[in-house]
Amino acid sequence: MNTEQGKKIILFDGVCNLCNGAVTFIIKRDKDDLFRYAALQSEIGRELTDKHGVDTSITDSIILIDDDRYYTKSSAALRIARNLSGGYPLLYGLMILPPFMRDRMYDLIAQNRYRWFGKRESCMVPTPELKAKFLHD
Repeated sequence: MNTEQGKKIILFDGVCNLCNGAVTFIIKRDKDDLFRYAALQSEIGRELTDKHGVDTSITDSIILIDDDRYYTKSSAALRIARNLSGGYPLLYGLMILPPFMRDRMYDLIAQNRYRWFGKRESCMVPTPELKAKFLHD
């Protein structure tokens, strides 16, 4: 498994158009080059979810791994936002809300993401200039 020391790992649904768009969005705003990426469907994605004991039948859209901890749903999204350029770190203030409140909206979008945004036949293939940001087996 090829992981870089000090980098946070974002696991995402590689066939989801919304999730792929979110990865592109994050890459453009990750000015400190803090994040690395892997599709949940990839071998390394499965290895990481197994290693951290993540139940992908419950969380199948985005997972943030930061050292030995992992975050899912709105907690993952808000922790990612905290590290982006621009005004996005302000969204982290929503962490004061209990997870059941934050995750309600997250779950609504996640459950409808294929219907609303579409689905790919296969996982995203990064461009050569972005390939170094993606973990590989």
